[in-house]
Amino acid sequence: MTTLATTTRLVEAAAPLDGRHPPLDGRRAVAPLIDRIRAGREFGANVYSTVDVLWVLYDRILRISPATVDDPDRDRFLLSKGHAVAGYYAVLAAKGFIPVDWLDDQGGPASQLGDHPDRLLVPGVEIGSGSLGHGLGLGVGTALGLRAQGLLDPRVYVLVGDAELDEGSNHEAIAYAGATGLANLTAIVVDNSSATHGWPGGAAARFTVNGWTAATVDGRDHEALHTALTGQDNHRPHVVVAVVDTGE
Repeated sequence: MTTLATTTRLVEAAAPLDGRHPPLDGRRAVAPLIDRIRAGREFGANVYSTVDVLWVLYDRILRISPATVDDPDRDRFLLSKGHAVAGYYAVLAAKGFIPVDWLDDQGGPASQLGDHPDRLLVPGVEIGSGSLGHGLGLGVGTALGLRAQGLLDPRVYVLVGDAELDEGSNHEAIAYAGATGLANLTAIVVDNSSATHGWPGGAAARFTVNGWTAATVDGRDHEALHTALTGQDNHRPHVVVAVVDTGE
């Protein structure tokens, strides 16, 4: 099983990001970049629980590159869980969307990298986030817009947290996507058992009852994540629940 493990192990195992390492070596690519953003600060579970999913998406799934951020046929990734942005910035830097030097001043008064991503300031970012609960609805609208334009190849991926599913706007988005068969939409729920209410049968049941296909996997297992994220049936929206240890 390929994992990014804890940030401490990541940093100990990390080598300079100098192009000598193979593309799948997320451990060496991302660890030093997260450490540059941290700059002595402590990050919580909101950051570390998402890094493996983000790496698999950008390394193996998403059809987007720094050269195609404005291509109508690109895949769209929406980070609804915007407070997990540090890991997102690290992956964007590792993949060449933003300069690595930007990480050193993240959150500074003149920085383009705020504590939530801004689509007007950060290349490759699709939405500006803030209050939780809006990303999945925006993803539904994006998927509908692509379908209306006859753009059938791009997929829309939305990353949400399990606690975010307590927001009612997500329930409306889930129900509408299922009813309209938005097959180009994939939601990723990072489940670290932080939801106040939860759902009987687990997070995936909240989607399947509305006609989605679903897969629940270990959120640290890159091969399992890849299989789940490519498991759409092309007829219905799809959700991947990435389970990580409580508190991660």
